[in-house]
Amino acid sequence: MSTWAAIVSIVAIVFSADTIAKISKNRAQKKAAGNKELEEALAEVKRLEERIQVLERIVTENKFDLRSEINKL
Repeated sequence: MSTWAAIVSIVAIVFSADTIAKISKNRAQKKAAGNKELEEALAEVKRLEERIQVLERIVTENKFDLRSEINKL
């Protein structure tokens, strides 16, 4: 193998390793961003569930039924 062939091979290996490292880093960043979005969505769902529970409690109270009956009259 000539000297130039060896130099070209080494440069190709270095660039390939750098490219693979960048691809791995990019995938990890995308995964982290996806996890953050998922956590935000789950937090929003939990908050909405709590609001629904409060509304259900209000609607099922006896006072609410009495108010609606009075308003009907």
